[in-house]
Amino acid sequence: MMNNSYESPFCTRYASEEMQYIFSADKKFSTWRKLWVALARAERALGLPITQEQVEELEQNIYNINYEDAAKREREVRHDVMAHVYAYGLQCPKAKGIIHLGATSCYVGDNTDVILMRDALKVVRRKLLNVIAHLADFAQKYKNMPALAYTHLQPAQLTTVGKRATLWINELVMDLEDVDFRLSHLSLLGSKGTTGTQASFVELFDGDDEKIKRLEQIIAEEMGFERVVPVSGQTYSRKMDYQVVSVLCGIAQSASKFANDLRILQNFKEMEEPFEAHQIGSSAMPYKRNPMRSERITALARYLMIDTLNPAFTAATQWFERTLDDSANKRIAVAEAFLAADSILNLMLNVTNGLVVYPKIVEMRVRKELPFMATENIMMSAVKKGGDRQELHEKLRAHSIAAAKKVKEEGQENDLIDRICADPAFMLTKEEAQEILKPSLFTGRAPQQVEDYLSHTVYPLLEQNRGILGEDVELTV
Repeated sequence: MMNNSYESPFCTRYASEEMQYIFSADKKFSTWRKLWVALARAERALGLPITQEQVEELEQNIYNINYEDAAKREREVRHDVMAHVYAYGLQCPKAKGIIHLGATSCYVGDNTDVILMRDALKVVRRKLLNVIAHLADFAQKYKNMPALAYTHLQPAQLTTVGKRATLWINELVMDLEDVDFRLSHLSLLGSKGTTGTQASFVELFDGDDEKIKRLEQIIAEEMGFERVVPVSGQTYSRKMDYQVVSVLCGIAQSASKFANDLRILQNFKEMEEPFEAHQIGSSAMPYKRNPMRSERITALARYLMIDTLNPAFTAATQWFERTLDDSANKRIAVAEAFLAADSILNLMLNVTNGLVVYPKIVEMRVRKELPFMATENIMMSAVKKGGDRQELHEKLRAHSIAAAKKVKEEGQENDLIDRICADPAFMLTKEEAQEILKPSLFTGRAPQQVEDYLSHTVYPLLEQNRGILGEDVELTV
C-alpha cells in the first residue's frame, strides 16, 4: 500500500529504535507527567495541602496518555502544555486541582528536553565506546604493517596501518571526553517560574526561601540530576542546546574524517569497508564495490555539522527572559541532531567491525614509492664509504627525476634503485640496496606508538566501561 505521508529517513532507514523512542511522543509526555508527579510529591513534602492519594493517582496514570483528549483540547486553547494538563486532569479527577501547581510551561518542556538530551547522550556514549573498541582491535592487529603515509594526499614517508587507525581513535576519544564533560554538566531548569524569579513559589510557600530552594533539589534528585541551573529566565539558556549539539557535531567531524580516509583507501585498493555476499555496488557496472556506507557517513555528518547552526542562532536570538521563536526550531534541530549522530554511529559500528585490509596491495604500493623515500639513507651509506655528499645529492636528484619520468610518462616500473646500483659513485650492491629498502626501517616508532597509545589511553578507558562493550548493529539498508 502506498503511503502518501512524508516519513523521515532517520526513522525509516537510519536511526535506531532506541534513539527514536527517546524523542517519541510517549517518552516526551510520560516525562512531563513524571515531572508533574515529582513537583506534587516535593510540594507535599514541603507542606503544601496535597494528599498522598492525589500523588498516587498521578503516578498511576503516567503512561496511559489520553492523546485524543489532549489533541482536542489543544485545538481549542492553542497551548500544548495546558492541553496535557487538562487531559491528565480528566484521568486524575482527585489530583486535577494540583497538577502543575505554581509551574510555568517550561517546567515540563525544558526539564524534559534536558532529560531527553541526557538519555540520548548516554546512548551516543555507549556506541562511541564500542566504535573505539573495534578500532582498537584493528590498530593492535595491524600495528606493524608498513603503509604509505600521505601529506597533501601525496606519498610522504611510511606509517603503519595500525598507526593510522590510532589517529581515527584519538579523535573519537576526544569526542568521548566532550560527551562525558557535557553529561557531567547538564543541569535541569528546575522550578523557576514565568520569568525565572520563582515568584509563584514565593506565593505558595509564603516567602520561605529554604523551601523554594529545597523544592528544586527534591525534583532534581527524583529525575536523576545533581543540580539545577543557578539562574534563568523562563527557560534554561539555549546555549545548553548548542553545547550539546556541538558535541554531536564533533563526532560527525571525526566520523567524516574516518569515512573519507576509508573511501580513498578503497580507491587505492588497500582497504575496504565490509561488502556483503549479495550486495550490489552499481546498477550498471556489476564489478563495482562502492564504499556506500562510508559515503553515507559523510552525507549524514554533513547534515549534522550544518544542523549545529540551528541552536547557535536560537541561542543568539533569545530576547530577555524568553521568546518563542526557539520552540519550533529546537524541537526539530536537537532531535534530528541526535538521530543523525545515532545513524552515523550505527554505520561506524558496522564498518569498523569488518574492515578489510589487502596486505599485498599495501606492500606493493609501499614498494613502488620506497626507493624515493630511501634516497637519504642511500646517500648516508655512500658518504660513510667515502663519497662526497654534495655530488651524491646531485646525482640522486638526477636519477630520481629520470625514474619519476619513467613511471609517470612511460608507465614503467620505478627503476631508481637499479640506476643507483649502476652508478659507481654510490658503491652500492643490489644486496645492500635490498637491506636498505626494508619497509620496517622506515616506519619510525609507529608500532611502539600504537602500543603506547592503546596501553596508556584506550585500554584503560575500555576497561572502565567494559560493561557496555560488545555491541554491533545490523543495518537495515
